[in-house]
Amino acid sequence: MPACSRLTGLILAALLCTGSAAAEPARQAPQPPDQQWQPLFQQVQGAHLFKDQKTFADAIPREDARALLDHWQQAQTQTQTQPGYSLPAFVAAQFTVPGDTAAYVPPAGESLRAHIDGLWPVLTRTTRTVDPHGSLLPLPKPYVVPGGRFREVYYWDSYFTMLGLASSGRWQQVRDMVDNFAWQLDQYGHIPNGNRSYYLSRSQPPFFSVMVDLLATHEGDDAYRRYLPQLRTEHAFWMRGADGLPPGAASERVVRLADGQLLNRYWDARAVPRTESWTDDLATAAQAPRRAPSQVYRDLRAGAESGWDFSSRWLADPAALGSIHTTAIVPVDLNSLLFHLEKTVARASKVAGDRVAARDYEQRAQARQEAINTLLWDAAQGWYVDRDIERGQTRPALTAAALFPLWLQVATRAQARQTAAAVDAQLLRQGGLLTTTERTGQQWDAPNGWAPLQWIAVDGLQRYGENTLAHRIGTRFLHTVQAVYDSEGKLVEKYVVDGSAGGGGGGEYPLQDGFGWSNGVTLALLDRLCPSRRTCVSAQDVGAAD
Repeated sequence: MPACSRLTGLILAALLCTGSAAAEPARQAPQPPDQQWQPLFQQVQGAHLFKDQKTFADAIPREDARALLDHWQQAQTQTQTQPGYSLPAFVAAQFTVPGDTAAYVPPAGESLRAHIDGLWPVLTRTTRTVDPHGSLLPLPKPYVVPGGRFREVYYWDSYFTMLGLASSGRWQQVRDMVDNFAWQLDQYGHIPNGNRSYYLSRSQPPFFSVMVDLLATHEGDDAYRRYLPQLRTEHAFWMRGADGLPPGAASERVVRLADGQLLNRYWDARAVPRTESWTDDLATAAQAPRRAPSQVYRDLRAGAESGWDFSSRWLADPAALGSIHTTAIVPVDLNSLLFHLEKTVARASKVAGDRVAARDYEQRAQARQEAINTLLWDAAQGWYVDRDIERGQTRPALTAAALFPLWLQVATRAQARQTAAAVDAQLLRQGGLLTTTERTGQQWDAPNGWAPLQWIAVDGLQRYGENTLAHRIGTRFLHTVQAVYDSEGKLVEKYVVDGSAGGGGGGEYPLQDGFGWSNGVTLALLDRLCPSRRTCVSAQDVGAAD
C-alpha cells in the first residue's frame, strides 16, 4: 500500500480507536482533546497548523466541545455556498492558543547559582482552577514546570527539580509539590505523566517514594507517616493485574516471567496516537507495515511513560522508530524504582505501627531485588541490562539505566564495582555521562547526556564508595552546564557530552530552555562536589576540580 493511502487508513483506524476505554481511575477523569474534539482535532493536526503538535493539544476552546463541533460543521457546510471558511481562521477565532514562552534574560554577570535561584519564581505556576474546556488539570498547590513547551508539571522531572529547590532552601515548595502528587494519587489512582488530560492514561517512572525520602530529610518520619496511604496507592497502580497472573504472561504493567518471578514494564491504557504527537505517531506506524498500528501506538506511549522517549533501549532496529517494542521489555530502572517503593512502604508501615504490612512489603522488595540481581544482571559483561520478554533474553547494551540499581541500593558490592568499571570504560565522556553508546538520532541516545542521569550516577556510585568516578562524572557535567551558560546565558533540557559542549539534539521537538531538572541537578552537584565554596564560578574552576 502506498505510504499516503496507508496513512489515510491509519487516521480512520485511529478515529475508531479513540473512544476505547482506559482502566477506571479513582474518579472520572476528563477526556483528552483527541476524544473531545474529534474529528476537528485530527483535521487541525493533520494540516500541521503549528510547528509543534503539542501547541494545539494545549489550546483552549472558547466553548464546550459540543458547541465547538457544531460551529465547525456549520462553517464547513456554509463554505460550499459562501466561500471564505479556512481552518486557520476558524482555529484563531475559536481557540486561545498558547504562545512561545519569553526567554528569561539573566542580569549581566550573574553567577550560575544566582541565575538558577532567580529562575524558581519564573518557572512556578499556580492552577487551583483551570478552564474546563482545556486539557490542563488543576492542582491544589503551586508547582515548578520544566520550561519552554512544557507548561505543566511532569512526574519524574519534578524529583530533580526538588533537589534544586531543597538546595535553595525552598522546602515549602518541595512540600507543596509532594502534596500535589499525593493529591493526584487520591484523585486519579495514579500520578499521570503530567497534569494534562491527555497524559492521564499513563504515568512516568515512579519517583514518589524518592520524593518522600527527600522530604523526610527535612521533616523526619512524619513524612513517611503522612504519605503512607498514597505510597500504597502508587504501588497498587503499578501492580494491578498481578493477582492470578500465570507464568509467562503480562497484564498492564506487570509481567510474570516463566520461572514465576514478578517484575514490571511500561504500558499505557490507550492504543492510539499520542495526543501531543498525533501525526508523528501516524507516520511512525505507517513505516511499520508488518505491525498492527495499535501496537505501535501503545509501544510509543509506553516509551513516553518511561521518560526515555525515545531511545535505542526500546527499538528492535536502532535505525527504525517503528520497531519500538517497549511493552516487551522489562526495564532495570523501573524495577529498581519499584524496589525502592516497596522498601519505602515497608518503612512507612513500620513508622505507622503496622508491622504486618512492613514484613509483607519487605518480602516483596527482597523478592524483587533477587529477580533484578539475577534476571537483569549480565554476569558475562558485568553490568545491569533490560530483558526482552518476547525473546526470553536480556538486551546486552550498556546504558545509563544500569546505574539505577546502585542509586537505589539494589546491587551487591561486587555488582556495583563491575558496573562502575564498565561505565568508566564505555559511557564516561569529556562532558559527563552518555545516555547510551548508540547514535540513532533519538534524544535518549548518544551524544546526549541528561541531568537526571548524571545525578543518579554520582549519587549511586558514591553510595558504593566509587567516589573517584562519581567526582569525574559530576564535575565534567558541571563544566558542560557552565560552558553553555557562559556562552548563551541559559540552562537547557539536555546537553551534548560526547565532543564539544553544547545543547543536545535529536528527538521530536527543538531543544528547550529553562530547565527544571537541569537547574535542580546543577545545584545539587554544586552542593555535593563544591561544598566548601558553595559555587563554581566559572567553567575553568569546575574543570580544575576534576
